[in-house]
Order: sequence, then C-alpha cells, then structure tokens
Amino acid sequence: MDNNTREEVRLKIESEILKTEKTILSYREMTQPIAPENAIGRISRMDAINNKSIAESALRKAEEKLSNLKFMLTKIHGQEFGKCAKCKHQIPLARMLLMPQSKFCVNCSS
Repeated sequence: MDNNTREEVRLKIESEILKTEKTILSYREMTQPIAPENAIGRISRMDAINNKSIAESALRKAEEKLSNLKFMLTKIHGQEFGKCAKCKHQIPLARMLLMPQSKFCVNCSS
C-alpha cells in the first residue's frame, strides 16, 4: 500500500472515530434510566423501556466499532495493514474506506 492511500485511509479512520464518538454520546443519553415517578402511561413506559434496550444494543455496537477503529489506527503503519486477517489478501480500498474498522475482506467477513 502506498503512502497516499495509507494517508487517505488514516483520514477516513480519524473521521469515523469522531463521528462514532458523537454517536456514542447520543446513545448514552438515550440509555439513561427511566424514572418510575415519571407520570407516563403504562404503554408509554413499556415503549420507553423498549426504546432504551434498542439504544443500549446500538451503544454496544458503536463502542465496538470505536474500539476497532482505534485498533486499526494503531496498525496503520504496519506491514500487515490493509491485508485480511484471515486470508492475508489485500483488502480493496473501497471496502477500507467504507468500513475502515474491518479486519477482513468481503469473502472472509461472513
């Protein structure tokens, strides 16, 4: 991988890190406990609890993505960067720009 491509991917990773950190903050606000003294109806409370559990799942996925992005950023100058962790073939640039946190090529990711 040449230096220009590596720099392009590095910028994309940093951009995704910032975006994901903002998303995590938003999800953390949505996962706050639902106070029992709130005067909302029974159905509304059930809906709020359901929405909270969905936000908690999304929060876990976003935190995992952030962790993977930070890991990829530490490996960007290594010889193995841009190669699939499973088959060791070069990951296409388009995939790296679309999913910079991915360690696998399309074939190995499933």
